[in-house]
Amino acid sequence: MTRKESHALTRERLVETAKRLFLADGYNVTSLEKVAAEAGFSKGAVYSNFATKHELGLAVIDVVHVERAQSLADAVLPHDTMAQRIEGFARWADQNIGDVGWTALEVEFATSTRHMPEVRTELAARRRSMTTVLASLIQVQADEMGFDLPISAEDAALQLLSLGIGLGVQRAIDPEMPVSALVDQLRSLLESVRTA
Repeated sequence: MTRKESHALTRERLVETAKRLFLADGYNVTSLEKVAAEAGFSKGAVYSNFATKHELGLAVIDVVHVERAQSLADAVLPHDTMAQRIEGFARWADQNIGDVGWTALEVEFATSTRHMPEVRTELAARRRSMTTVLASLIQVQADEMGFDLPISAEDAALQLLSLGIGLGVQRAIDPEMPVSALVDQLRSLLESVRTA
């Protein structure tokens, strides 16, 4: 194994370990020492890969976003009809929105770094990226089904993402809260397409 490959493997193990700990225990209470020890490395190995805990946090959030986007696509795309795709989305939303670890990580990281403009800039870029990915998924669905969206895919994505984040925070507190408001928003969007 080359030095570059070894460095990449170390980085990957640190991110996976940090992800597990951040989701289980929380971002603020998880120290870099604990991440290093759980991954089987020294704290120096963490600092040779990440300048700060916040940089490691951003790397973890990137992995979580990719995993959640992939799971959403897997829940929706295999179905043939729009009704089946909406049901797939509803099941995904019920299983994922309000996941305490994910929700807490996103909220805790954002609030603990709110006074750091460079981190806020990075988080804003990731939010825009997530909106773009969701907009692309919406546009692909519309194109495949032959729909003309009544609003831009980007606006639809922003509405759904905003509602989803709000529901996620509320469901992290009250898991009994249904995701029906989000699913109904999606259905309403589709109904406006059909009646246009």
